[in-house]
Amino acid sequence: MVSLTIIGCLVPYTEPRLLNKDYSTDIKASPFVIAVQNAGIKVVPSIMNAVILISVLSVGNSSTYGATRTLQALAEKGQAPKIFMYIDKRGRPLVTLILCLVLGLIAFVGTIPEKGNQIFDWLFALSGLSSFFTWYPKSPISQTNFRGSICFAHIRFRQGMKAQGHSIEELPFQAVLGVWGSYFGLLMNFLCIVAQFYIAVAPIGGEANAYDFFVQMLALPVIIVCFVGWKLWHNTRFVRASEMDLLTGRREMDLAAAKEEERIERATWPVWKK
Repeated sequence: MVSLTIIGCLVPYTEPRLLNKDYSTDIKASPFVIAVQNAGIKVVPSIMNAVILISVLSVGNSSTYGATRTLQALAEKGQAPKIFMYIDKRGRPLVTLILCLVLGLIAFVGTIPEKGNQIFDWLFALSGLSSFFTWYPKSPISQTNFRGSICFAHIRFRQGMKAQGHSIEELPFQAVLGVWGSYFGLLMNFLCIVAQFYIAVAPIGGEANAYDFFVQMLALPVIIVCFVGWKLWHNTRFVRASEMDLLTGRREMDLAAAKEEERIERATWPVWKK
């Protein structure tokens, strides 16, 4: 929030390098770099570019890790081909790792003259809205965990506990903002999707057209088709709160002792930390 506030004060909303489509895949379109360039500092933009590139490599590394484990877990649940279940003796899902690395090479289509950017746009559009729906660990660039799926899962989990007569006091860890934080996160995800739809229908600095609309919104119908298609094909149903399995995988622990230990630890905290 601090970074966004500072950038909002330094970079005007009419900045052509942010609105011009020629810069959509250019590192110069970074608002951080633009802010430094507008200040007339010559060395820092190159440093910022290096930092951004290193961050991108870090994100690629963490995304590869997350994608391989997710696909392997889907295979175990029967939601992906069984070949992706394979794990070697060192605990690495090699088949999914090879697949993800090979698919990553498709990004080089962006270097193809003339049509390369269009192909890359359509490929990127398939996952463009994924951060609103899926949840994955934090990365250097994306620090928010208010994903739609994790917020919805938390809300449903708390509904299941209430329906089955469980108390939140049974939980060794409770979300700081409680279930209302998840409602807020889910609402913000919905508003962001609405804003994305508005931009797709009425693009800033341009005229509405079908190409830009589907590039912006293609991921939404893809997710809906995959979800509804799976439900219809496998004839699965929604699990009621009273029927949720809240016990499988639960760790056995002395909750009272754990909370007492936490209380003692909190008592030693300085005032600022409390």
